[in-house]
Amino acid sequence: MPIDATFPPALILLAGALLLPLLPRGFRSVFSLVIPLVALGLVWLVPSGTHLTLKLMDYQLVVYKVDKLSRVFGMIFALITVIGGLFAFHVKEATKQTAALLYAAGALGVTFAGDFITLFVFWELMSLPSTYLIWARGTRESEKAGMRYLMFHVFGGGLLFAGILAHVAETRSILVEPLVAGHLLSSWLILAGVSLNAAVVPLHAWLSDAYPKATVTGAVFLSALTTKTAVYVLLRVFPGWEILITLGVLMALYGVVFAVLANDIREILAYHIISQVGYMVTGAGIGTEMAINGASAHAFSHILYKALLFMGAGVVLHTTGKSKLTELGGLGKKQPLILWLYMIGAFSISGFPLFNGFVSKSMVIAAAGAAHHQAAMLLLLLASVGTFLHTGLKLPYGTWYGEDRGLSPNAPPGNMVLAMAAAAFFCTLHGVMPGLLYNMLPYQVNFAPYTLPHLVETSQILVFTFVAFWIFRAKLAGEAGITLDVDWFYRRPAKWVQRIFLEDLETAFNKVDTLSMDIISKLSRLSKNPMLIFTKSGAKYFSPDTYRPAIQTLIVLVLFSFLLISFWGLFI
Repeated sequence: MPIDATFPPALILLAGALLLPLLPRGFRSVFSLVIPLVALGLVWLVPSGTHLTLKLMDYQLVVYKVDKLSRVFGMIFALITVIGGLFAFHVKEATKQTAALLYAAGALGVTFAGDFITLFVFWELMSLPSTYLIWARGTRESEKAGMRYLMFHVFGGGLLFAGILAHVAETRSILVEPLVAGHLLSSWLILAGVSLNAAVVPLHAWLSDAYPKATVTGAVFLSALTTKTAVYVLLRVFPGWEILITLGVLMALYGVVFAVLANDIREILAYHIISQVGYMVTGAGIGTEMAINGASAHAFSHILYKALLFMGAGVVLHTTGKSKLTELGGLGKKQPLILWLYMIGAFSISGFPLFNGFVSKSMVIAAAGAAHHQAAMLLLLLASVGTFLHTGLKLPYGTWYGEDRGLSPNAPPGNMVLAMAAAAFFCTLHGVMPGLLYNMLPYQVNFAPYTLPHLVETSQILVFTFVAFWIFRAKLAGEAGITLDVDWFYRRPAKWVQRIFLEDLETAFNKVDTLSMDIISKLSRLSKNPMLIFTKSGAKYFSPDTYRPAIQTLIVLVLFSFLLISFWGLFI
């Protein structure tokens, strides 16, 4: 029986995720490709204006609502789930395959949600499976990074939920619609929760911390879904909030600066997610039709080329067991196809003509100029220099060229190469034929990327960046070590906090427990023979000096508890 085209595609992925563990092991990989293909077909076929409502108490839930903005994001989320499933085709663990489908179901559910309750349910659905894709790496580092990732997203989900509750109390509406910039606490809470998932600086450290620690295949899904789902919500709910212009430009610059310090190739790519999402956040802040189009197009392009880049880095890790520039080099002759497929992603993210980044990033920059945000336009252009410098030059040079360290990579599974080729195809297709992408955008497009001034400007930037890299390439090489960002504030004091709140506190409680039991024991003896206290041994036995250390510990513990309660009282 054919599936109705108006059936929510998120439910297809959700049902597939629940069914997959019950299937024969040999069929699961095929199934994990077929299910997102069905979802992609549904998104493609469903007409705009389609909606599905349900009654919940006094509220009407709009669990499925389709327009051009939701469709373009739904298309790319479904497409990248297919490509990611192909890249992970050799993976046979049902838990990893299930987590990927659940993760994608959450992203599609948010995209087509017409009310905040449905949006929040699918928003939270994304957290656990994405965390599992980090934990599934099975290392001590991935375990810690996954826990930090989860705690960040639990906190962000709490902010979002608090904002939704306050919004419903203030407006009596649960519909997902643009919020007017103002002083309503609910709007700012929702914005904070969404901004955390968008990795807006300074709420971004979870991304650069966790993504490099994820599984080789899981990182592809991570690079595509969480931040871009948040970008969709910003475009839907917060268009024209000018604070997002400042935050977006800061992200664009911040990411490329910290990529200078990164040594792990997937960490470099993670920082460039922050930078590239900055363009989209800026577009949401500008809020014009051209800016919304540009941010949507750039999200579409970014998901493709960033997935391609993470796949290239993942193949290197999968075949060599290495992921740091200080351990890599000389792989160009051993992995020529992987190198050139990666370079298509690098050309795309750097904004080379004939690749998709050129036709989408330039639209955001042009929208900034058209809206008279000249400073933002110039700073976004500056950020594009750093993008080519690190993702297009530093990373491939240090990985496939540079010093040959004698590595002998294994041959990657054919499905990995095929998935990279599929992503590279779309990166090139939309660069050569931008109309295919522009026709999917929310508003009618009046933008021509291939103009002589734009081509000259882009060529100058790329040539200047290449010359600068070649001159300073030795200084830009990776250095062994861990790059700490704002996570310094909670990773550096971790041992100190653990000692005070766990080890020292446990010791204090143990001393108080010992003191209590000792007092009870002695009082029991005294009750049996009250004259004992008047004997020489009894006087020493019950001397206050015996209890002074324990009493001091008890006093300190009481004072600490009082200060802790007083501090907590400031926030309630």
